[in-house]
Amino acid sequence: MRIVLIGFGTVGQSLARILIKDRDWLVKNYGFEPQITAIADTRGSCRADTGLDLDLALKVKKKTGTVQKYPGSSEKKTPTSQLISEAEAEVVVETTPSNFDNGEPGLSNIKQSLSTRRHVVTANKGPLALAMPALLELAHHTGMQLRFSATVGGGTPFLSFATKCLPGERILGVHGILNGTTNYILTRMDEASLSFQKALSQAREKGYAEKNPTNDLQGLDTAAKIVIIANWVLKRQISINDLEITGIQDISRERIQKAKRAGAKIKLIGRLTDSRAEVQPEEVPLNDPVCVQNSLNALSFSTQHTGDVTLIGRGAGGDETASAIVRDLVDIRSEYSI
Repeated sequence: MRIVLIGFGTVGQSLARILIKDRDWLVKNYGFEPQITAIADTRGSCRADTGLDLDLALKVKKKTGTVQKYPGSSEKKTPTSQLISEAEAEVVVETTPSNFDNGEPGLSNIKQSLSTRRHVVTANKGPLALAMPALLELAHHTGMQLRFSATVGGGTPFLSFATKCLPGERILGVHGILNGTTNYILTRMDEASLSFQKALSQAREKGYAEKNPTNDLQGLDTAAKIVIIANWVLKRQISINDLEITGIQDISRERIQKAKRAGAKIKLIGRLTDSRAEVQPEEVPLNDPVCVQNSLNALSFSTQHTGDVTLIGRGAGGDETASAIVRDLVDIRSEYSI
C-alpha cells in the first residue's frame, strides 16, 4: 500500500516509528506492506515514488525541523494539493492540527484526496466536526474510503466497538469522558485541591495539555468527537455548530468539593441522545462506570436491549493515535486488497 503522509508532527512521526518497528509483523499477519511515498510538514515536503526511508526522514526532521531537507528533495516547496494529486499513492493519511473555525488545511486536503481517488485516513477532527455529512457523501460518490478511528478515543476503539461489536443492537445514545486533558485537570483539582490554573500547569508539565489548550478547555474537542459519533454511529447529520457546549474554565474548587461531599465528581461529559447533543461539566456519581480518573477516557453506549455498555481506555498520545491510524490502514488493505 502506497501512502502520502500529510502532517509530520507528533502523530505523523509516531506513525512512522510504528511502521518501521512493526513492518514484518504487519506483513506476516495482515499482508499489509506500507510504503510512504511522500511526506509533508509545515515547512516543506519530500517524495520518492519508490518509497521513502522512514528512518532517514525521522532523522532529517529531528535535525532540521523539516522533511524538506530529505536527500534529493527540491528546495522549492511543493503545494500540498499538488503532492496529493501527483504522488504515487492509494491512500492519504491526514494528521494536520484540528481547526474548528474553518477546518483548514485538513478540509481541503481530505476533499482533494477523495476527489483524486485516494482513500483517506485522518486523525484530524476539525473537518469532520464542521462538514462530516458532506465528506461522507463525497467519499461515497467517489467510491473511496474515509476512515477516522483516530479522531475519537485515540488508541481505544470507540467507533469500531460501536459498529463492529454491537451489530443488531440499537444504540439509543452515548455519554462519557472524551478528553484526557480536562479529565486530568479535574482529577487534580479534586484529589489535590488544586486551583484550575495550578492543575492546568501540571497538565502541561505532564504533557497532557498542549501549549494552547483552548479547544480542550472550552469543550470543542469533546464536541467534535460527539459530532463524529452522532454522524457515524447514530446516523444523525449534525455539525459542531448544532451542539450546546460549556467548557471547564469556570469550574471552581468549591464546586469540586461540593460534588465530592455528595459522592460524585465533576467531569466534562459529552452526551448524545435522540433529542440532545451537548457538552458540559456534570456531577457524575462515583459508581458510574464513566467516572474514571486522570487522563483516561470512558464512553458508555446506551442500548435498547443490553443496557449500558462502557469502554474505558487511553484517548490521547502520539503512539495511541498512530495505532488507530494503522488499524484503519489495515482495514482498507483487507477490504480492497491494495
